[in-house]
Amino acid sequence: MKLVICDDNFDDLANLEQLLQRYRLRCPGIRFETECFSDAALLLQKIQTEAPADIYILDIILSGLNGIDLGNEILRNSGKSIIIYVTSSDSFALDAYDIHAVRYLLKPVAESRLFEALDYALSHLDSGRQSLYLVKTRNGLESIPYSEIEYIENSARKLEIHLVNRHKITSIYMRHSFEEATKELIIAGNFIYVHKSFLINLSCVRKLNQNSLILNSGISIPVSRKRIPDVKKAYLMFVSEQYR
Repeated sequence: MKLVICDDNFDDLANLEQLLQRYRLRCPGIRFETECFSDAALLLQKIQTEAPADIYILDIILSGLNGIDLGNEILRNSGKSIIIYVTSSDSFALDAYDIHAVRYLLKPVAESRLFEALDYALSHLDSGRQSLYLVKTRNGLESIPYSEIEYIENSARKLEIHLVNRHKITSIYMRHSFEEATKELIIAGNFIYVHKSFLINLSCVRKLNQNSLILNSGISIPVSRKRIPDVKKAYLMFVSEQYR
């Protein structure tokens, strides 16, 4: 298990290290390889050139690059790493949500809050962390297993997430594009954009027609003309993989 901490305040960095030492004592069966950075630029270089860590604990307010920049780069290079933010300000909470950070902890970081965040992170690593899609709704943050998503529709700058059990979860208003909000699903595989407003789970496709897809629920999803070749190719490749 590899864990990376980045904070340019040496006192805060030392405090996080001490808390991790206590967490190790609490969980002797878990082996951590920990690496600490006080320079965000050095961590950025490592993210871009080396294998990703399992968990990143990042300060948001850093010299030069900020923690949100680092989070975006982590997402571009890994679909499985977990990000926990620590910060002295609550001004970046929505930005942290956009990065799909699992926790947003205010300084000074309480032991109980960090331990809970690590427990949560480890539970998702054990179950294949990126099999869960986090979406912010009016009722709070929802965690949705990828396998339960049939398709997602971009509707008036909100995500309408249609589940295989016929239920629907609607997000709050999106600040970013549809592609930005759903890119982790593309990284994870099995999902493809078939239209500017639709992302579908290939495992839920029953039939491919000339310009539409029929899903297991019986719903017909349009395929835009320019995407038809790519969608057909992706679907045929997906089906062939199932019979190997």
